[in-house]
Amino acid sequence: MAKTYGRRRYSRSASKDVERAMHKRKRGTLKSGKGGKGGTVKSRKQAIAIGLSEARKKGKKVPRKRKAAEPNEPAISAGARGF
Repeated sequence: MAKTYGRRRYSRSASKDVERAMHKRKRGTLKSGKGGKGGTVKSRKQAIAIGLSEARKKGKKVPRKRKAAEPNEPAISAGARGF
């Protein structure tokens, strides 16, 4: 049986935005922060995040950012839940 492929999670144009950000990082011209006022981006993961963020702002097909856990919310231990 042939393998079936699902829908694309990221649009092709979103991939181009990430590719452009990676290229800028490689040349040392990618900046972080609002309006590029921050420091030079050295991290590969940060460059990808910037590319995806730019794609989101342009309205391209990119999944929503994952919500981080609240920093002041205490973690529930297994004992507290009654397990």
